[in-house]
Amino acid sequence: MKIISSYAYKGRNIYSHKPVVKMVIDLGEYCDTPTKAIEGLNDFLINLLPGLKKHSCSRGYEGGFIDRLSEGTYLAHVVEHVSIELQNMLGYDIGYGKAFKGDKNTIYNVVYGYINELAGIEVGRIAVDVINSFIENKEFDLQKELKELKTKCVKTDIGVSTSMIIKEAEKRGIPVIRIGDGSLLQLGYGKHSRRIQATLSDNSTCIAVDVACNKTLAKSIMAEYGLPVPEGKIVSNENELLQYCMSIGFPVVIKPNYGSHGIGVSINLRTPEEALEAYKIASEYEDTVLVEKFVKGNHYRLLVVGDKMVAASLRLAAHVVGDGESTIEELIEKENRENPLRGEDHEKPLTKIVVDKVVQAHLEKQHKTLQYVPEKDEMVFLRENDNLSTGGIAIDVTDKVHPENAMMAVMAAKVIGLDIAGVDITVSDIGIPLEQANGAIIEINAAPGIRMHHFPSQGKGRNVAAEIVKLLCPEDKKITVPLISVTGTNGKTTTVRMISHILRSMGYNVGMTNTDGIFYNDECMKKGDNTGPLSAKAVLMDKRIDYAVLETARGGIVNRGLGYDLADVGLITNIQEDHLGIDGIYDVEDLAFVKALVVEAVRKDGYAVLNADDEYCMSIKERVKSNLILFSAKADNKYLIDHIKQGGVGFFADDKNIYLCRKNETELLMGIDQIPAAMGGLLKHNVYNALAAASGAYGLGIEPENIIRGLSTFECNEKQNPGRFNQFDVNGIKVIIDYGHNIDGYKNVLNSLKAMKKKKLIGVIGVPGDRTDSSTITIGEMSGNCFDRIYIKEDKDKRGRKTGEIAELLKKGCQQGSISESEVTIELCEEKALEMAIANAEPDDIIVVFYEEYEPLVRVVEKMKASYEKAGLIIA
Repeated sequence: MKIISSYAYKGRNIYSHKPVVKMVIDLGEYCDTPTKAIEGLNDFLINLLPGLKKHSCSRGYEGGFIDRLSEGTYLAHVVEHVSIELQNMLGYDIGYGKAFKGDKNTIYNVVYGYINELAGIEVGRIAVDVINSFIENKEFDLQKELKELKTKCVKTDIGVSTSMIIKEAEKRGIPVIRIGDGSLLQLGYGKHSRRIQATLSDNSTCIAVDVACNKTLAKSIMAEYGLPVPEGKIVSNENELLQYCMSIGFPVVIKPNYGSHGIGVSINLRTPEEALEAYKIASEYEDTVLVEKFVKGNHYRLLVVGDKMVAASLRLAAHVVGDGESTIEELIEKENRENPLRGEDHEKPLTKIVVDKVVQAHLEKQHKTLQYVPEKDEMVFLRENDNLSTGGIAIDVTDKVHPENAMMAVMAAKVIGLDIAGVDITVSDIGIPLEQANGAIIEINAAPGIRMHHFPSQGKGRNVAAEIVKLLCPEDKKITVPLISVTGTNGKTTTVRMISHILRSMGYNVGMTNTDGIFYNDECMKKGDNTGPLSAKAVLMDKRIDYAVLETARGGIVNRGLGYDLADVGLITNIQEDHLGIDGIYDVEDLAFVKALVVEAVRKDGYAVLNADDEYCMSIKERVKSNLILFSAKADNKYLIDHIKQGGVGFFADDKNIYLCRKNETELLMGIDQIPAAMGGLLKHNVYNALAAASGAYGLGIEPENIIRGLSTFECNEKQNPGRFNQFDVNGIKVIIDYGHNIDGYKNVLNSLKAMKKKKLIGVIGVPGDRTDSSTITIGEMSGNCFDRIYIKEDKDKRGRKTGEIAELLKKGCQQGSISESEVTIELCEEKALEMAIANAEPDDIIVVFYEEYEPLVRVVEKMKASYEKAGLIIA
C-alpha cells in the first residue's frame, strides 16, 4: 500500500464544507482484501489505538467501526479511521471522514477532516506506515512518530487567543482569512475588512506598540497623566545598578526594558547580591535593563477592549504543592505531565512550567533547591513573576474590580494609544482604589493574551474574544463586501466582465478574477489564468474594493476548493461536456456535482442564479439553500414559469427584448439591440451572458436602471472583453479572435458566423490537449461542416498529448464533415496558421481563430494590417 498524493483543502470543497485532507492511495494486492482476512490486524489496531472503539462510523453508534472491522472492511476505510484517531491522540477533535474508489481498481481516495494542516497530512502517512509495518511484520514506533509530529505541530498551531477570536467571528458569520502561517487574521473581505494579529488590532499604530514595549517610556507617559506607576530607571552597568538600588531602597524589581511574557524578570529583590544576579539574568535577554521600586501586593491583569475593562484576573506565579514524598523537580514534571490544561507555549490554557535560572535563583532565595522535598500540602512558589507563559495560573476577579481601578486601566490604554491592552496592576486588593491601597500600574501590554480570561484556573470564564470581535466588527457596521462567484462551462469570463462593468459604471471599485488575470478595476495586477482559490483570496484581501467578482473554474474547485467562505451570489452559466476524463470527472453528471458547490456556498439571504435552459443546472436546483433566480432565453421555459408562479425572480428573453419577472409581474428590462455585445441578437451566447449578468447583478441588489446602463455600454472589444468574439479588419478581411475551446463554445461561434457570412468562412481551429478524442473529433466535424477553408493548429501546452496528436484528431473530424480534404491545412504554430489564413483570404472573407494565447494573435493582425498598408493595398 502506498500514497500517491495528499492535499489539504483549506476551505469549502466538493467533499465537505470544512477543511479536509484528500489522500489518494494505491492498495496494490490488498485492494480486494477485507480486514478479517488479514490475520491479527483487527486486534493489532484495537490494541494500538483503543480510541477506535469509540468511532461510530456509518453505523451511527459507538463501536460501529469495530463492527465493520469484524465483518471485514477494506484498508482504505481503515486508513481513514486511523488518520482520524491519530489526530484525536494529538489533541485535535476530528470526526469526519470517508473513503471511496478512485480512477483504477486498486486506487482509493481517503478524505478526512483536519485542524492543523501539518498534522492532517502527516497522520495519513503514519496511518499507511502503521498498516504496512504490520503486514510486513516490521517494528513501528508509533509513540515516537507522534511525539515528533506533536513537537512540529505546536509551532504551527493557532494559539488559544487567535482560535477564540476565529470562533467568535465565525459565530457572527464573519469570514476569516488566516494570512501566512502565524496569528495574523483578516476578518471580513475588501474595504470593510479588519486585521488582527493575536490581540493586536489594526487600530493600534506602530508608535503605540513601541511605546508599550518600552516600559520606561510607557511609565513616563502614564505618570504625566497622573496614573500611579512605580519609580524606576534604566541602568547600563552593575555600579549604576547598585547606586540606584541604594537610592530608592530595597526591595526592587529588575527586568529587560523591552521584554515580554515575564522572561528575565526578577522581583522582590532584597539584597545587592540578589540584584546583581538578577541583573545578569536580565542582561542575557537584553542590553537595556530596567530597575524599579518593588510594589507590594497581589498581581492583577486587567484587560481593556475599547472603552471598557472587560475582564480581570488575579495571577499567581508558577508553584507546586508538596505530597511529602516528591522533590520539587519531580512535582514540576508531574504537573506538566498530568495536568491536561498545560501545553507547550500557548497551545493550551496553561503553559508548562519551565525550569530556568530565574526559577533556580528564586528557590535559592528560599534556601531550597530542585531536590528539596516539600511537606504534604506545602506550597512552593517557583517564581515571583506570575505570567501564564512562565507557568503561572489565573483566577477570575472581574466582578471584584473597583470602578476607579477599571477606569484607570482604560485611561492607561488610551494615553498609550492601544485599543486592546493588558494592564498589569499590583495592589493588596483590586477592590480598593489604587491610591488608597498604595498600588500601582506596573506595565501595559500590547497584544495581551486572553486565554487566562477564557480559561481561568478558578472563577468564571469571560468571553473577551467576543468583545474584541465586537470592537473590530460592530454589529451595526459592514465587515465585508458583496461577493459573486461565477462558474459554468462557457460564458464565465464574459459574465464576470459584464457584472464588473455594471458595478464600475456605478462608480464602485471592483476586484475581479478571470482566465486572463486578477484585476482591480481596469488594472491587471497579475496576468494568466486566475480562476482558483489563491486568486480569489488575493482579491478579498484587497482593502480597496467595494465588490468582488470571481470567476471560479472547475479545476480550482476540484483540486483546491473555494477561496472564500460564502458568496452573496453564486451563479452557474451552464453545464456542458468539457474536461471530462480528468480529476475524477467522467461525465456531465460528475461535472454538475462539482459546479454545484458554487450555488451551495451562498449565504442563506443571498441568491443562487441558474440557467433554466440547462437541464444539468436544473438537476442541482434542489441543492440550493438560498434564494433562487432563474434565467432563460425562452419565454415558455417550464422551470422559469413555475418559479415565477411561486413568487420567484427570473429573467428571460425573446427575439427582441430582455424581461425581468418579480412578484408575479413581468417588466421590460431592455431591448437586445441595446446590448452591443449581443450584436443585435446575432451572438445568442452573449444574450445568455447578458441574462446571467443581469441576474447576478440583481442578486447583488443592483437596481434595474443600473443594470441597463452597464449592459448597454459593454462591448466585445479588446478593452472590455478581450478574446471573446473580438473583430478586426485587415484589408477588408474580417478577423475574429475567440476563446471557443469546447463543443458548446464552438457551436455558439459557428452559428453566429453562418449568419454573418458574405463570402468564405475560414477557420483556424484547435482545442486543448485534455479534451477527449471523441469531443475533439466532433469539433473537427462541426468545423468541416461550417468552414470553406480550415487551418489546424495546436496549443503550445500539449497537456499530455504528443505533438500533432490533436491536429490529427481534428483533421479526422474535418474529413467527416463536408469540407474537401484539399481545403484543410495543418500548421501547428498558432501565429503562423493565422498569418497563412490572412495571406490567402480575400476581402469580405471572415476568418475566425480559436486561440490559446490572445496577445500574440493581436500582434499578428496588426503586423498583417501594417504590411497591407505599406503595400498600398488597403480597401476602404
